[in-house]
Amino acid sequence: SRSDDFTVAMETVTAWAWGPLSFLTFLALLRRHPARYILQLLVSLGQLYGDVLYFATEALAGWSHSDPRPLYFWGYFVGLNGVWVLVPCALLADSCRHLAAAQRALDRPHHKSH
Repeated sequence: SRSDDFTVAMETVTAWAWGPLSFLTFLALLRRHPARYILQLLVSLGQLYGDVLYFATEALAGWSHSDPRPLYFWGYFVGLNGVWVLVPCALLADSCRHLAAAQRALDRPHHKSH
């Protein structure tokens, strides 16, 4: 079915792009590489985009793939899957904070010492 094709395509991108990029981001953070927050931003945006597509696809299907019992739906489906939204949002905010601080430092007037 078409939704299966979508899931396979999305998970293929996750496995072949976001997985290795996440590992590179981890290494960049460990080594304090100058691109570490750019990589963190990219991975976080990619994860968040996949999360939005995941929840939107399920919502458009009328939540038909989710157990309707409240504990399962809110605890498992929303709660546990929500972690995959909250963590990228926190990392996205962290990336923006660091990148903005770096830009502010570059934008400060430089005084030459004589």
